[in-house]
Amino acid sequence: MKRVAEVASPVVIHKTAIVHPSAELDHGVEIEPYAIVGRGVRIGANTRLGPRVFIEKDTTVGSDCRIANGAVLGTDPQDLKYEGEQTFLHIGDRTVIREFATLNRGTLSSRRTLVGSDCLLMAYTHIAHDCELGNHVIVANATNMAGHVTIEDWATISGLVAIHQSVRIGSYAFVGGASRITQDIPPFCRASGNPTPKLYGLNTVGLERRGIAPGVRRALKRTYRLLFQSELNISQAIERVEADPELSQPEVGYFLDFIRNSERGITF
Repeated sequence: MKRVAEVASPVVIHKTAIVHPSAELDHGVEIEPYAIVGRGVRIGANTRLGPRVFIEKDTTVGSDCRIANGAVLGTDPQDLKYEGEQTFLHIGDRTVIREFATLNRGTLSSRRTLVGSDCLLMAYTHIAHDCELGNHVIVANATNMAGHVTIEDWATISGLVAIHQSVRIGSYAFVGGASRITQDIPPFCRASGNPTPKLYGLNTVGLERRGIAPGVRRALKRTYRLLFQSELNISQAIERVEADPELSQPEVGYFLDFIRNSERGITF
C-alpha cells in the first residue's frame, strides 16, 4: 500500500494584519484582519487568531488554540514595580480565549504568566501578571484575577468573580458567580459568596462528570464532613482523616496537603 506523505497546511495572514519579523508561526496558523503579532511571539500549529487580536511580545501560544476578536495577550504587567524587564506569557495547546480577554506577562517575581492546555477563558476575563492556570480550567465571562493567582487543573470559575492576589484555587473546585474570593478554595469543593464566600459541600456533579471513581468520591465526602462539618478543629480533623485507613486515597492526601500549605487561609 502506498503511503501518502502528509502536507503541512500553509500559514495564512490577512493583508491587513501586522506580524513582526521575529515572530515564529508554525504550519496552519491563520491570522485574520487587523490582528497584530509582536516581537518574540511564537504561535503553534493550526492556531487561529481572530480579527483585531493583539499579541504584544514575548508570548508563546500552543497548537490548535482559538483566540477570538479583540483579545489582548502578552501586554506589560499592571504592576508599579515593573520596570520593563523581559518577562513572558505561555499558553498551552487547544486553549480557547474569547472576545476581549486580557492576559498580561509576568514580573520579576516569576518572570512568567502561565495558562495550561484545554482551557476556556470566556469574554472579558482578565489574567494578571504571574498567574498560573492549570489544564482544563474554565473561567467564565468578566472574571478578574489579581496577580499571583493559582488555579489548578479542572477548576471552574463562574462569571463576574473577583479573585484577590495570591489566592490558590484547588483542582476540581467550583466557584459560583459574582463571588469575591480572598482566601484559598480547597480542591473538590464548591464555594460562593460576596462579600464573604463560604463552602457549599463537594463539587459532586463536577467530580462525577470528570470520572472520579465512586469510592474516591465517598472518601472525599467523608473527609469534607470531618474537616468542615464536625466539632473538630482543622488539626484534629486532619489527624482523624489520616488515621482512617478507608480514607487512604491520593486525592484525600492532596486535599489535606492543600489545607496544610495554604498561605492565605482556607475559605470555610
